[in-house]
Amino acid sequence: MTADEKNNLDEQLRIIVQNMPNQPGSYQFWNDEGKIIYVGKAKELKKRVSSYFHKEVDRFKTKVLVSKIRDITYTVVKTEEDALLLENSLIKKYQPRYNVLLKDGKTYPSICITNETFPRIFSTRTIQKKYGSFYGPYSHIGTMYALLDVIKRIYKPRTCRFPITTEGIKAGKYKPCLDYHIKKCDAPCIGKISLSDYSARIQQAKEILKGNTRYVCQLLYDQMNKAAEELKFEEAEEIKKQYQLIEGFRAKSEVVSNTIKDIDVFSIINDDTSKNAYINYMHIMNGAVNQAFTFEYKRKLEETDEELLLLSIPEIRNRFGSKAKEIVVPFELNWQMENVSFIVPQKGDKRHLLDLSLMNCKQYRLDRLKQAEKLNPEQRQTRLMKELQNALKLEHLPIHIECFDNSNISGTDAVAGCVVFKNLKPSKKDYRKYNIKTVVGPDDYASMREVVLRRYSRMIEENSPLPDLIITDGGKGQMEVVRQVIEDELHLAIPIAGLAKDNRHRTNELLFGFPPQTVGMKTDSELFHILTRIQDEVHRYAITFHRDKRSKHALHSIFDEIPGVGDKTADALMKKWKSVKRLQMADLQQIADVIGAKKAEIVYNYLHPTSTING
Repeated sequence: MTADEKNNLDEQLRIIVQNMPNQPGSYQFWNDEGKIIYVGKAKELKKRVSSYFHKEVDRFKTKVLVSKIRDITYTVVKTEEDALLLENSLIKKYQPRYNVLLKDGKTYPSICITNETFPRIFSTRTIQKKYGSFYGPYSHIGTMYALLDVIKRIYKPRTCRFPITTEGIKAGKYKPCLDYHIKKCDAPCIGKISLSDYSARIQQAKEILKGNTRYVCQLLYDQMNKAAEELKFEEAEEIKKQYQLIEGFRAKSEVVSNTIKDIDVFSIINDDTSKNAYINYMHIMNGAVNQAFTFEYKRKLEETDEELLLLSIPEIRNRFGSKAKEIVVPFELNWQMENVSFIVPQKGDKRHLLDLSLMNCKQYRLDRLKQAEKLNPEQRQTRLMKELQNALKLEHLPIHIECFDNSNISGTDAVAGCVVFKNLKPSKKDYRKYNIKTVVGPDDYASMREVVLRRYSRMIEENSPLPDLIITDGGKGQMEVVRQVIEDELHLAIPIAGLAKDNRHRTNELLFGFPPQTVGMKTDSELFHILTRIQDEVHRYAITFHRDKRSKHALHSIFDEIPGVGDKTADALMKKWKSVKRLQMADLQQIADVIGAKKAEIVYNYLHPTSTING
């Protein structure tokens, strides 16, 4: 586009915006291909649309959108609610590129009650309203089947697909099926139940599906008492069983106060990147949650939580056919809907419902995260490293982590180990073992100082990549020793953390900073488990090295006293017999087969001083 063309376009768009009214409505941005690329809503069209063309707009994605606008159209409506509904309708119709995307690929099942003379009741994933009334959809399949089971046990709707008519029944066209004989159907096909009674049952089933279980319970209770008063005890007993079944189902689904009749609840949270948002919707009818869904929305223009909620509320309410007059939301919405009030509860039953909705949101986010991490394990490691980076306020992602531990018994055979984790996975080829050379006696601090100094002095000489984080298996004292070496002597800037234990020798806190402070991290969190795993690994590594050293020292000490037997001969014998005791049980020829006849005679005579070769 030339400069003149750009100026002409800017002037054209400016004139359109200047002539827009300050009334509620929906606006549409078009590109050079004649396609709608964005649909928005506004309480004041002129004010809202002109904001896109202010020079101080600093959001990159918004600037990209504006650069692609070639024309603007708008539709004026009477109310703010109409603007919401119109925006929602146009987004569904045109699916603009820069609008929020509802990532909903699931088809949830619903319950259908057909429009037949004698209706059937069944679950389906295909919604065709000309065939009957649909209730749902249901996100939890178990709940739907439990509801269907209650309805079938109480009202016994027919399951056959015959087009049963009253004329056909009178003409005797039908025969009862197996369900009748096993008492799962009252056989309307042969007139065993009248059309009026069957219709009354279906009507009660509809009330249950709408969530009006209290109404149905009261109706059955009244019928039961009336039958008992008329001395129809068998009929009263049957009604009592129906009443108890519904009461049992209602008791399981009851979660809130009886005072809450019909409300909607919405909550919203973001993922770690804030690119996606999760919005939970719950519908409460007569004190019970009868709808609960969580939807994922993908941001396109860094929309705020308020903008996402305003987009989702009319869409979700329309999807589920909600007419609730009260909507519980987590924060104030600067918008109005006719005959609907927005509530931000601070306490009480409605606050409990908002917390319940938020809990479902978080669980859905966690489930999505686990699914993604199963497909891409590196995603989990990156997430945990970012958590650690944020917890410790590190400049760089802690990709390379090193951890140290000492091991000795009363200062003898003192050793240390260094384990290396990269991307939170053990890099065993980089593990290092250290024999303590300069420390006499059991001095853990001096041993740690020696090992850390040796480790990083050599890495500096070899120009090896330094770690992003050092973790000590110990508290403040060990951290201070490492800091003195790293910062004061080697002048390096490597973050240092410590894992401290309680008086029961259980790791219970992560320390960081100088002076060290406890980092707020739950000990049962996934990240803390990873850190303790690093601690356990370095402890295992150092202990194993120490045991090996003590074992070799003990095994080889006896051979040090035998003239003519060196380390290689001793190693060969220990590899074969594992211990001196087993070696003593071997005969001369067996030993000779391993180290030769001459050395075998020396070893055998030493191990059996009271014996002779020829004896």
